[in-house]
Amino acid sequence: MRILKLKNNFNWKYITGEILLIFIGISLAIGFNNWNTSLKSTRQIDISITHIKEEIENNLKELKEARKVNQKILQAFSEHKKIYDGKTTDLITSPEHFAILQTKYPGFFRASDTLKLDSNLFHYSGSTSVNLELFELTEIAWETTRLVSITNEFKYECLYELESMYSLQRRVQNEIDKAAFALQKGNIKELMSILGFLVQLDHQLELNYATILKDIENCR
Repeated sequence: MRILKLKNNFNWKYITGEILLIFIGISLAIGFNNWNTSLKSTRQIDISITHIKEEIENNLKELKEARKVNQKILQAFSEHKKIYDGKTTDLITSPEHFAILQTKYPGFFRASDTLKLDSNLFHYSGSTSVNLELFELTEIAWETTRLVSITNEFKYECLYELESMYSLQRRVQNEIDKAAFALQKGNIKELMSILGFLVQLDHQLELNYATILKDIENCR
């Protein structure tokens, strides 16, 4: 009876080398994937910061342009208010003063009739006309950044500043909408009250814009 013996011909060095190569390959693949993901994340953050910065710069430009017009309206109302007849928006003043106001604030008060009260005092009947500068402050770049969760990569201090700034921006936009509604109703006194509050808010918003534009590169 013959007994067959099986010999173990495995090359353990070769097998160990193959396993090691596989392990190294997997490690390199994971490392490359992590690096690639990190690179994509960095690029997304860079793009988001660029878009937010551009959005803030555009909003700041809109804010400043509208403020010039709206402050002029407030000044015109303040000066005309001193010579309103007390019951309506008709004016009681001298022809010289009326001419100065018409030159300084063209189109604000449109006289339709004039009544002489004494030698240098006239009653001017008419109406007040306001060309309000309405504008819209956008937050598309910010909302897009939040939607794709890129804000998770922002530093906390920067994220807090951005949240606060856009919250204030919404308050300003809300006052703008109120001003438009007051103008639509023809309520001049309410409109001026809103514009006065709006001037305070948009100065504060301008400061927030300046701070963010200075610090936004440190959001990464």
